[in-house]
Amino acid sequence: MSEPASKHDVFQAIADPTRRRLLHLLSDQEMSVTIISGHFTMSRTAVSKHLRVLAEAGLVKDQKVGRETRYRLDPEPLLELKKWVSYYERFWENKLSSLKRFVESDDSDVMDSFPPLTVVDRNEK
Repeated sequence: MSEPASKHDVFQAIADPTRRRLLHLLSDQEMSVTIISGHFTMSRTAVSKHLRVLAEAGLVKDQKVGRETRYRLDPEPLLELKKWVSYYERFWENKLSSLKRFVESDDSDVMDSFPPLTVVDRNEK
């Protein structure tokens, strides 16, 4: 039997900067929503909504401890993101290698093919 599909995917969940901050905060330790909320200027309810999105994407797990719910990072769904990014790294590596060769080249013909840089004085009227 397969697991039910999550309501939010990893890419949607990490698209929001607040949720990325939450993941970073939970990367070192388990925390209650009260403690987590102390790190943000938004309401506890707003923090809870962000945690719910992360939980629905499988990025955080919650556990009841007494009357308190504690949250912790579950990094496994981030593997999907890592695989996606690693596919595109080859393009970055090629561009960086080309840039390195260009910058380190002594070929004046290559350098001469670019127009000269001009300095613009923004204070001039």
